[in-house]
Amino acid sequence: MTSPQLHRVRIAVIGAGFGGIGAAIRLKQQGYQDFVLLDRGDEVGGTWRDNSYPGCACDVPSHLYSLSFAPNPHWSRSFSGRPEIFAYLRRVADEHHLRPHLRLRHEVLGARWDAEQGCWLIDTSQGGYQAEFLIAAGGPLSEPAIPELPGLGEFTGEMFHSARWRHDLDLTGRTVAVVGTGASAIQFVPQIAGQVGRLHLFQRTAPWVMPRADRPITAAERALFRRSSLARRAVRAGIYWGRELQATAFLRPALMRAGQAVASRHLRRAVADPTLRAALTPGYTMGCKRVLLSNDYYPALTRDNVEVVPGGVEKILPEGVVGDDGSVRKVDTIIFGTGFHVTDVPIARLITGRDGRTLAEAWQESMRAYLGTSVAGFPNLFLLLGPNTGLGHTSVVFMIECQIEYLLGLLRHADRVGAPLEPTQQAQDEFVAGIDRRMRRTVWSTGGCQSWYLDAGGRNSTLWPGYTWSYWLRTRRFRPEAFRTVPPARPMAASTVVEENR
Repeated sequence: MTSPQLHRVRIAVIGAGFGGIGAAIRLKQQGYQDFVLLDRGDEVGGTWRDNSYPGCACDVPSHLYSLSFAPNPHWSRSFSGRPEIFAYLRRVADEHHLRPHLRLRHEVLGARWDAEQGCWLIDTSQGGYQAEFLIAAGGPLSEPAIPELPGLGEFTGEMFHSARWRHDLDLTGRTVAVVGTGASAIQFVPQIAGQVGRLHLFQRTAPWVMPRADRPITAAERALFRRSSLARRAVRAGIYWGRELQATAFLRPALMRAGQAVASRHLRRAVADPTLRAALTPGYTMGCKRVLLSNDYYPALTRDNVEVVPGGVEKILPEGVVGDDGSVRKVDTIIFGTGFHVTDVPIARLITGRDGRTLAEAWQESMRAYLGTSVAGFPNLFLLLGPNTGLGHTSVVFMIECQIEYLLGLLRHADRVGAPLEPTQQAQDEFVAGIDRRMRRTVWSTGGCQSWYLDAGGRNSTLWPGYTWSYWLRTRRFRPEAFRTVPPARPMAASTVVEENR
């Protein structure tokens, strides 16, 4: 530890996005007051704080992409933009009085399980903490991924990732290369296409793009939602079950033909040029990669100042970008829309378990966790949106809520047994084997693509291969038989710590 003095808390939460805020609210509601939320940023919000690129928005309907125990009757659109979601998270933190628990600008530098005292020792940029429980709620979309391209450091122009948008840089008239055609790029490309002088879009793989059924929520609807919690719950339930119905096609890929027909018609209506249309037509089964929603992406690509460059990037020159066909585009700006470190989350390198191995070392072959929440060898560690809890069809906030309720069950059981808990290796192995068995039949395994859902070994360690109600069934009751106690060698030393939140 770098700090000579430790702040002692019962529970330390890393991250103040949806996961961290949701956990904090439920902890308070259940009577747990002795906790802190550690976040490296200067405000709550997580990915919705950090991603501020033009056009940033959610592709899950607003009333489902919110915490069920912190409803928002004020959503202005059926699909919310980033400013509104960010404002919602700030407001929720205020309304539930989480500010006293927040430790902003506290970057976690390391967390180590102390076997003697049976606690976590956490090193942050502003001091050390000692906690009985560690909740990692950093999320999978927190660390931008920039490909290691030859010549990257020699580029003489401006260069940034969409998750770290350069608002100080005026793009007017600039010649821009956009690398990547994922969920972020299809949102910001239409926003900047009319501003830049020339835009070259490097597309390694064409995405499937569906129409975005977005509309304003009327004043009368918002008034109804303010007055009636029943109306809010009914709308949320309707959206939830509609999205669950869509999951069937991901689990039975033959059903994806209907969705592909809709997406193909959407492409034909927007792009008249047959050559461009062919370049934008995916060569894999819909759903294998993330399905994207947009009404303005295809029209933006038909502009005279926009060029779609099929294929990836071979290397970067001081003055431009070389495609994998050897062609060169001279540009003065490069914007990476290349996603995040999802299967190799950087925080895993910072968490060290009871046997001296980091989480990254334990996950060297692939990320594995019991219920996507707990890892053998890492006592009293709880992950929110851990391995195999991501989704391709609906809101991850539902998964977060399932996990939080399971966490509360774990805390209650820990209070009863009076010792740290970790999953048994057998329980973890059986859970992961079931995941892999069900994954083999899904579109993510049979769709014929290479997606960011897959790790370096080709395993899908990211997504839940089923309906979310089936995950709810697995997590609605804490199973003590899946865990073992790890008694500390000696009691936690109180003389070296400063008590917080008592």
